[in-house]
Amino acid sequence: MKLLLTSGGVSNQSIRDALADMLGKPIEEATALCVPTAMYGMYPRTAVMTWRQIAGQTSTPMVELGWKSVGMLELTALPSIGADNWVPLVRETDALLVCGGDVLYLDHWMRKSGLAELLPSLTETVYVGLSAGSMVMAPHVGEEFVGWKPSGGGDSALGMVDFSIFPHLDNPMCPENTMADAEKWAERVPVPGYALDDESAITVVDGTIAVVSEGHWRHFEG
Repeated sequence: MKLLLTSGGVSNQSIRDALADMLGKPIEEATALCVPTAMYGMYPRTAVMTWRQIAGQTSTPMVELGWKSVGMLELTALPSIGADNWVPLVRETDALLVCGGDVLYLDHWMRKSGLAELLPSLTETVYVGLSAGSMVMAPHVGEEFVGWKPSGGGDSALGMVDFSIFPHLDNPMCPENTMADAEKWAERVPVPGYALDDESAITVVDGTIAVVSEGHWRHFEG
């Protein structure tokens, strides 16, 4: 699987170009599935914000990039239907657009739905994460980002990459996400980390990690 892990979506031309390169074709010729589940772990106004993400009416571009087609994959529904009803669709889709919200709630449903188990086999699919959708790929998210609490506690996520992500660096809407806050976070997270502003993203292709940015970011060695 090819990963495009963003803080603020496909927010500039550099990130958009990276996405097209990973797809191997123009976005306009590619299909996508939007995964909005993470937003249900947050409140208030969850229903409104979830709809805005699906409808492409937020400041974090994902579904509104001009895809050939976009569908929705709701993880909370998948355990109640047969795998034959959704796995083939996921396998034939060019990109999964995994939206933001509560990262550990998303981790829970990625596991329970069966999507997490399926992901490693999707070798040609581009996984596009937004905020929590990016953070969930890490081994740990950091105690600062624990909202919804799993039954076993802790801050562990999927561990499909060997680094953690601190999103929305210096975003005025997130006053607790300053560089000083990122430094404290990095001291506690037991793996290397990246602090990304909303104009930055990380690509992971065949194990090679690269940062794509028109803003600012920082790598922490761990």
